[in-house]
Amino acid sequence: MTRENKRVQKNGKLRVMALGGLGEIGKNITVFEYGDDIVVIDVGMGFPDEDMLGIDLVIPDISYLVKNADKIRGILITHGHEDHIGAVPYLLKEINVPIYGTRLSLGIIEGKLDEIKPACEPDLYTVEAGDTVSLGVFKAEFIHVNHSIADACAIALKTPVGTVFHSGDFKLDVSPIDGFMMDLTRIGEIGRGGVELLLCESTNASRPGYTPSERTVGSSLERIFGQYEDKRLIIATFSSNVHRVQQIINASARHGRRVAVLGRSMVNVIGAAAELGYIDLPDGVLIDVSEIKRFKPEELTLITTGSQGEPMSALYRIAFSEHDRVKLTPNDVVVLSSSAIPGNEKLVGKIVNALIKNGVKVVNDSVEDVHVSGHACAEEIKLLMALLKPKYFMPIHGEERHLYANKENAEFMGIPSNRIFISEIGRVLEIDRKGARFNGTVPAGRVLVDGAGIGDIGSVVLRDRKILAEEGLVVVVATVDTVSGELISGPDIISRGFVYVKESEALVENARRVAEGALMRALSRRSQDRVQLKAFIREELSRFIYKETKRRPMILPIIMDT
Repeated sequence: MTRENKRVQKNGKLRVMALGGLGEIGKNITVFEYGDDIVVIDVGMGFPDEDMLGIDLVIPDISYLVKNADKIRGILITHGHEDHIGAVPYLLKEINVPIYGTRLSLGIIEGKLDEIKPACEPDLYTVEAGDTVSLGVFKAEFIHVNHSIADACAIALKTPVGTVFHSGDFKLDVSPIDGFMMDLTRIGEIGRGGVELLLCESTNASRPGYTPSERTVGSSLERIFGQYEDKRLIIATFSSNVHRVQQIINASARHGRRVAVLGRSMVNVIGAAAELGYIDLPDGVLIDVSEIKRFKPEELTLITTGSQGEPMSALYRIAFSEHDRVKLTPNDVVVLSSSAIPGNEKLVGKIVNALIKNGVKVVNDSVEDVHVSGHACAEEIKLLMALLKPKYFMPIHGEERHLYANKENAEFMGIPSNRIFISEIGRVLEIDRKGARFNGTVPAGRVLVDGAGIGDIGSVVLRDRKILAEEGLVVVVATVDTVSGELISGPDIISRGFVYVKESEALVENARRVAEGALMRALSRRSQDRVQLKAFIREELSRFIYKETKRRPMILPIIMDT
């Protein structure tokens, strides 16, 4: 390296920008840029809001990365949850960059890439906790942490301006299922070496105390299996929580039950975890769902997706009698081994109501300790801060209430408020020898995925869908001769989702007359522009319908010319 390059590195600026995961749940992605080098930590997806009608999922706007693709040295994956890896296939459709992650994380990504083919074969590099990879001016060290999925890591990123520590998602579990506790020793060593910036997850920042160990769920499961030994158990949990799945399988084996797995994501993750050695499957315990009729209900445990009430999930289809192999009976007990992600409460409640209506017993975390969070509570976050002693602090991963709660944790630990940066997606935090400050923004936002369409659904389409869902549609069809100014036929009124025509014949007939009058007045003015004709109809008919019904349906004029 030349003396000039060394001087540029020493005097350069580190730019830190989140393209997602701030002011929202999910869609986590953080970009670190120094000179001509960029590294990215996680590329996650988010779930659509209630007003995003028909949208399957939400991914981050990566236009800044596409524009600077030649600078990207690698994508670093902290763990295999959808909100951290779900958008990887969509990123690889745009740019080909190397991806570094632990075995289970990459195993899940490979399964996703089989479904969503990237433009070219990606370079996936397997790392283990303790490994360090060099990426341009950056060096990234993977550090083992506990979470609700195996192989989770925090990342210590060594940069020309100092060490940046990215917590990923973590918790302190002193009795983890796999026996490997969070590497507090290494974290303390990194802290003694000096940490310029800590980016820390904020999901449970407002919760006092410590998050319980995953082993507490095992004790609850044992009680449930003993209490309902004469019932079929259907247990819904996150597909990625392989430690939870392992405990369910172990309990089933101890109680002489066979286990069937339902839901594509559950089948894929368990398959990948078993293949990589993260799940131990006792001989003869796991059966295919097609075999469940061979066994008595009390001899079965069904592990399923749908703990968040997802409309296409296996549990949803079971609850609403749409599943082709599993039919509910009063001899079933459904265990919801999860808590609702913020915003999903109504979906979960809908499934619970449907299950209870079918005479099914529902057990959730309000009845038994069937779920513990995978995220650190306030005292665990404070412990991380105490070990790292960061100069600057930036809360990540959460809505505003979570970020500000984490700010309070940092202030409690003695970090001055002027060194705590609550950012927004696209906002740039700049760090150099003079200090840290916000400086500018980069393109950021939400890209909506609807079926095979990526980014082709915008706010106008969502607005139209909302109007159609809430107010309905009125179609006006007419044939005109724009040369002579004559109305040849129509107008006819077709209504969908607005009023029941047979019971509103007078309203529809009056609407037809209003549309006819608007059309005749427009033609009398010798207007030959079909756009203008439609506008006349839409304006007058809209005014009439609102006056009569106080509704504003979408009005779609169709004008045909002879």
